[in-house]
Amino acid sequence: MGCETVTSYAHHLEKKHDMLLEMLFEIGTYNKLYSYQHLLNGFAVHISPEQAETLRRTPSVKSVERDWKVRRLTTHTPQFLGLPTGVWPTGGGFDKAGEDIVIGFVDSGIYPHHPSFATHNTEPYGPVPKYRGKCEVDPDTKKDFCNGKIVGAQHFAKAAIAAGQFNPSIDFASPMDGDGHGSHTAAIAAGNNGIPVRMHGYEFGKASGMAPRARIAVYKALYRIFGGYVADVVAAIDQAVYDGVDILSLSVGPNSPPATTKTTYLNPFDATLLSAVKAGVFVAQAAGNGGPFPKTLVSYSPWIVSIAAAIDDRRYKNHLTLGNGKILAGIGLSPATPPHQSYTLVAANDVLLDSSAMKYSPSDCQKPEVLNKKLVQGNILLCGYSFNFVIGSASIKKVSETAKSLGAIGFVLAVENVSPGTKFDPVPVGIPGVLITDVSKSMDLIDYYNTSTPRDWTGRVKSFNANGSVGNGLMPILHKSAPQVALFSARGPNIKDFNFQDADLLKPDILAPGSLIWAAWSPNGTDEANYVGEGFAMISGTSMAAPHIAGIAALVKQKHPHWSPAAIKSTLMTTSTTLDRAGMPLQAQQYSETEAMKLVTATPFDYGSGHVNPRAALDPGLIFDAGYEDYLGFLCTTPGIDAHEIKNYTNLPCNYTMVHPWNLNTPSITVAHLVGTQTVTRTATNVAEEETYVITTRMAPAIAIEASPPAMTLRAGASRKFSITLTVRSVTGTYSFGEILMKGSRGHKVRIPVVAMGYQR
Repeated sequence: MGCETVTSYAHHLEKKHDMLLEMLFEIGTYNKLYSYQHLLNGFAVHISPEQAETLRRTPSVKSVERDWKVRRLTTHTPQFLGLPTGVWPTGGGFDKAGEDIVIGFVDSGIYPHHPSFATHNTEPYGPVPKYRGKCEVDPDTKKDFCNGKIVGAQHFAKAAIAAGQFNPSIDFASPMDGDGHGSHTAAIAAGNNGIPVRMHGYEFGKASGMAPRARIAVYKALYRIFGGYVADVVAAIDQAVYDGVDILSLSVGPNSPPATTKTTYLNPFDATLLSAVKAGVFVAQAAGNGGPFPKTLVSYSPWIVSIAAAIDDRRYKNHLTLGNGKILAGIGLSPATPPHQSYTLVAANDVLLDSSAMKYSPSDCQKPEVLNKKLVQGNILLCGYSFNFVIGSASIKKVSETAKSLGAIGFVLAVENVSPGTKFDPVPVGIPGVLITDVSKSMDLIDYYNTSTPRDWTGRVKSFNANGSVGNGLMPILHKSAPQVALFSARGPNIKDFNFQDADLLKPDILAPGSLIWAAWSPNGTDEANYVGEGFAMISGTSMAAPHIAGIAALVKQKHPHWSPAAIKSTLMTTSTTLDRAGMPLQAQQYSETEAMKLVTATPFDYGSGHVNPRAALDPGLIFDAGYEDYLGFLCTTPGIDAHEIKNYTNLPCNYTMVHPWNLNTPSITVAHLVGTQTVTRTATNVAEEETYVITTRMAPAIAIEASPPAMTLRAGASRKFSITLTVRSVTGTYSFGEILMKGSRGHKVRIPVVAMGYQR
């Protein structure tokens, strides 16, 4: 057929497809995505299962195939946390989860056009009378940023502008996300349910927020190059509280000690957040990413929930099979090379167009124009993972683009020397590709390549005889050993001042998923080289863990609208778990002596009270409540804090009835400097029916622990005091860990971690 005939025939097929659909179904009940006219006579259409059945029975239709996809690799955290089965149904289903709860995000803004925040497929959102935040208008499009799901959007940049750091062309003088981080955190907490995560022609599963029906209020105060200024962040928090948010999600902390305050609890961040909690706002803050070293937290105070990051049960692996039969393990979220055959391996340095290209470090494979397409086409391109990848001037995304533009069938990136602590995250790529992270395996690959690749006396390759194939890296493997505390997650003990004196308060508070989390991204965000221009990204950090807790707190608040921030914090902590899915004690990633990574048994300094368990948190039995006056008492009784400093922030004189800071009614007990015997008091409030609790205690042998009374009965709504006595048995110079377990006659279990270090009298 001539060219015109082909085009007209294709057009004829497309019309036939449209007629068939129009004849069978009402317009508007289906959405045709593509007509295939060249290699297949068929079409892709989004329809209901019933409509698919009708099509299948139509005589002119040969076959109907369900669109296949690779096994979901998403924010699989809702399933991991048991939300779809255990939590959402109790509140009326996912389409009601978080209804009328407003979560404020102090972050890098939001990309408002993302499907995770769209409202066209949801039940219409009514007004939220309690929230009075404003919606800024985009200076370019003149459209405002709100749509019923996003209820407020403002940006704060006065300090950044004053410092001469603000560049409107990339930072955007609006709530628009110029980074990606803000959209990602908002989607984790409150993104719509069932949003397909598509990248490079694959669907990586469906994304959902923890509370898909919650409203989002955006307070942009972070910018992609310089971070943010405390003044802008504090203004944003302040505005959010005034506007009436229920929950604040903060993936930001002070990165260096402020000059004026010596006390961690009174740094401008924490002091502002104390006012937020006084106003009834629940605050979730990332613990920080300075782990696995002790005292790396950037979130200090008892009124804040400080969140550590866990690795969940999903892992991605891939492998390279060599012509000599060796299989080298690696990572790479990629499709496999076509089956039952292997492909020639060509190293980037051996396919240079001319030797002057050496100045571009060609083995990084960042510049297709310096490589010879004739030699690369149809082969697997071998590249080296250099320091440029670590600092971000080279990216895996770019390697895959280079390989693709040169016609390679796939690529391999070999790590030849590794700086300690480099963490390799799998990156989704559109062509077969694998990153060999283990240096000894990279050496196996290089040795095989060199022995199979004969060269002349100048070192030029005579013939490429090495070959191999890339496996399928798109299938996640679910591990039983999850959750684990992530290597980067900041660790306790908590500090009370910037001289790093140990505090009588446990931090972090709780562990939540924060490793390799898929969520929305801003296509104009440049925070991550591997996700530039993409609508989704899979990234790690305690920044990802905080919005998980913010979203789960929204589900708790929806069920118990009158609970205080301390009550919500208490329910999350006392119902958490210290065991992994296999029923073994939680483990933490740590460095070994050789700076390789190892697993050790985790402690409360790694995970606080344990890993969040949303289902149990809806019905805790008992809570440990506290309010503004209690927090003031905690400050006043902390040795070394100047009473004048407290008065500057609170305008109230000190009250010392608490006697010691460890008597603050928190769901954890920490005595950093235990001498002889100390008695610690707690008050439990029953938020269920009348129940009798038996109290048991456990502690490492260096410290004796006793609870009194050993049992107590609480009527519905009643509060009872009990005391815990700690006695030094032997001085070890290290912290001892233990717990108090309160078992209720109706099946409630309430757990409180205990941490203490004994000293000589």
